[in-house]
Amino acid sequence: MNNTEKIIWEIEEFHRNIEKWFQGKTENQESLYQELSAGFSQDFKMINGNGDTVTLSMLGEWLPTVFGKFPERSIQVENIEINHSGNHGLATYIETQVTGEIITKRKSSAVFLLDKEKALWLHLIENWI
Repeated sequence: MNNTEKIIWEIEEFHRNIEKWFQGKTENQESLYQELSAGFSQDFKMINGNGDTVTLSMLGEWLPTVFGKFPERSIQVENIEINHSGNHGLATYIETQVTGEIITKRKSSAVFLLDKEKALWLHLIENWI
């Protein structure tokens, strides 16, 4: 895969997996947790739509609290745009979550660390739209 493909794959795979996590649809919760966690740099930080900073350890503590909590939630990612140079990539995309009749949308910007194998999430900024 080239760097653009690595970033797109990581964004799409993470959102497929987080949807499964929210829905509780997995035969092996620990394996899915490891798949979700494996895509992040140890230095990962995000600013969520509410303006709160979340570290990788905070994300790891939060995930178990929402496993299976939203069995009807669906997540769609669209309008992915990628730029990269050297060892870094920048992606922007729109994420839509539908839970029953509640629809939330966010525009996200993410910085990825690139290596020969994959793209790792380094920073993520979400803005409600």
